[in-house]
Amino acid sequence: MLDIKFIRENTKFVIDGARNKGVEIEGEKIIKIDEQTRGLNVQVQKLREERNIAAKNKDIEKGKRVKQELDEKEKNLNKLSQELNELLLKIPNPAKKDVKPGKNDTENDILRKVGIPKKFNFVPKDHLALGEALDIIDVERASKISGSRFYFLKNEAVLLEFALKQFAFETLLKEGFIPVLPPVLIKTEVMKDLGYMENGGDEDMYTFEKDDLVLVGTSEQSIVAMHRDEVLDAKDLPKRYVGFSTCFRREAGSYGKDTKGILRAHQFDKIEMVSFVKIGEDDKEHEFFLSLEEKLLKALEIPYQVIKMCTGDLGFPAARKYDLEGWIPSQNKYRELTSASTTTDFQARRLSIRYKDGDRTEYANILNGTAFSTRPIIAIMENYQQEDGSIVIPEILRKWVGKDKITSKD
Repeated sequence: MLDIKFIRENTKFVIDGARNKGVEIEGEKIIKIDEQTRGLNVQVQKLREERNIAAKNKDIEKGKRVKQELDEKEKNLNKLSQELNELLLKIPNPAKKDVKPGKNDTENDILRKVGIPKKFNFVPKDHLALGEALDIIDVERASKISGSRFYFLKNEAVLLEFALKQFAFETLLKEGFIPVLPPVLIKTEVMKDLGYMENGGDEDMYTFEKDDLVLVGTSEQSIVAMHRDEVLDAKDLPKRYVGFSTCFRREAGSYGKDTKGILRAHQFDKIEMVSFVKIGEDDKEHEFFLSLEEKLLKALEIPYQVIKMCTGDLGFPAARKYDLEGWIPSQNKYRELTSASTTTDFQARRLSIRYKDGDRTEYANILNGTAFSTRPIIAIMENYQQEDGSIVIPEILRKWVGKDKITSKD
């Protein structure tokens, strides 16, 4: 949520910022209701003073008249305040000034490429063909019990999954991150406060109306909300967490795209970084998150490119976002593996997460970034495949996997 004072002083910027994200907001209506609300609030405060004076002077008749008028004004004030709040919740976080305006992912900027895609002297197989031949991925049996876009990881794929987790935690704990295993079900009102249910975002979520709960679609949703309605101490910032959880997405609107294999599934595991920093320190922290994600991919020796998202490809709460896309040989292109975003103070205002710095109390800036999801397994399998169908294990992961190569069980 944006500060109403900021909206008053920067109305055009806010309207344009929403439009650049493909969202139309009722800017003039918001300003009008804000003016009415402030005017009515002054009247209510004055009537409360009159009521107190009447009570002190034991003027019963005047007290009744004032109370009747006050009740009506307070009722109208509550109604207007609620309407204003609902309108404010529909305003997306404007992109930062360094983010390029653009309609969709075709207008994103490639900042740099790292590593050279391997040239094979054979036709590389895709991860599903490799996984089925090596008996480490099974989507057919998963579809029997769960439907499409689910999968079993088996044998060495499971070891790879947990090796990535171990590697990420080992790396991030050295950087001072606090490890967390968060809930995967959170209250609907909390998910709304996070800003992920606006503009059709709820259509991509698994909701349980009976219980008023939502399954998380990404690990940071629980972790960010952990400090809801709290005041942190400035000396404890930045406060960094690394959490692991299973995530769930309907993948609404993606039917027909990436349905093969495990690239775009309804259920997957993820390790997410979350940081709470002082106001104005999010730019530095954002670059730090990006550097950590690059460090992890470099260690895997996966060729990748860094993408800076344009306004039209940013989510509702994000003010800036980077994607790291790994090279996928079977597709002859880069695909998203990890991302890092700053939400500035947008989520903090909605969740009332503040920090005390001396005599000042400010809303925190909040960031999130992916360490690893299940997707890097795809990149490892395809980039490290051999002509005989085996897969070499990246050296950095071998101590956890316990072998150098995945070979056929035959």
